[in-house]
Amino acid sequence: MAAKSATVADKFLSFLKELSLDTKLPAGVKVMNPYRDPYTLGLCTTFYQKFYSDNNARTLLLGINPGRFGSGTTGISFTDPLKLEDICGIANTLQKKPELSADFIYRMIAAYGGHKSFYRSYLVSAISPLGFTKDGKNINYYDIPALQKAVTPFIIKSINELSAMASPEKCFCIGEGKNFVFLEDLNQKHGWFKEIVPLPHPRFIMQYRRKKLGEYIDKYVSLLVTR
Repeated sequence: MAAKSATVADKFLSFLKELSLDTKLPAGVKVMNPYRDPYTLGLCTTFYQKFYSDNNARTLLLGINPGRFGSGTTGISFTDPLKLEDICGIANTLQKKPELSADFIYRMIAAYGGHKSFYRSYLVSAISPLGFTKDGKNINYYDIPALQKAVTPFIIKSINELSAMASPEKCFCIGEGKNFVFLEDLNQKHGWFKEIVPLPHPRFIMQYRRKKLGEYIDKYVSLLVTR
């Protein structure tokens, strides 16, 4: 009998379990690795086995890096504990605190056709799948030039692995500014994807463009349904 091939869930969970960043970082910068927490890893296992136990070819959406109240807590990109329980149906004992980017993403997912349909087509992660804090606050990998330089080898290794699980035709980059510029430059050198499409970042939308929320959701959906 032929051995059962690894599912997307198997591959992605293996990726998460092996994430490690041992590089020396700038003074005061700390790494967030929620996958070292058995409880969080258990939630991730439930989530990915629920929605990714197949071999469908998915398109990657890559954010910046995890934040403390979203994937830094649940381990699942753009998913806070509330969305994980109320929408994805995965009960958890985490503090039920909403997160702005997760709020936008799940509104967009609803407009797309619902989370089951969305996760059949997309795999969501981040350019740096581990997050960073300084002085107890979130920072992005590109906020400090020395940090970006230090984590670039880790990012390249991560995207090498992520791209092997996804379609090479197109990748969506969540973040139109520095995140997109950085990913586009790396892609030119490594050739992971034929095209990278930038999307406005949910936190920017929710903080500064909330009056145009519907327009941004429509923009996301129109680009994603034509992938």
